[in-house]
Amino acid sequence: MAVSNIKALFPSNVQAVWDIVTSLEHYEWRSDLDKIERIGENQFVEYTKDGFATTFTVTAFEPCRRWAFTLDNQNIKGNWVGIFSEKDGQTEIDFTETVTAKKWFMKPFVKAFLKKQQALYVSDLKNALRKER
Repeated sequence: MAVSNIKALFPSNVQAVWDIVTSLEHYEWRSDLDKIERIGENQFVEYTKDGFATTFTVTAFEPCRRWAFTLDNQNIKGNWVGIFSEKDGQTEIDFTETVTAKKWFMKPFVKAFLKKQQALYVSDLKNALRKER
């Protein structure tokens, strides 16, 4: 099992950050995604630009505070927890992903992959928030 955490501070209010992160309709800010398809009240599938699909099932949705879900695709399974907090008009995110590789030969690479994905996500989010201002 691999665990990866990323924290970041944004000069935006928590509602603005929450709205961007949790929108399943407006995902164009994500440079790694082609589309998101809602498949149920608490489930959605993200498709990367090369068509790779990951299914997410929401397990917690506390507006402007916490969003959590399980994730599953052909290579990994696990969960993600996002904590949002506002301090002095800025928003801190604290995202933790816990993942197990489904294929033994992928186990040594999972944590590095998660770190890379989380860094890209935060970079994309910073760019999206800049455009909002």
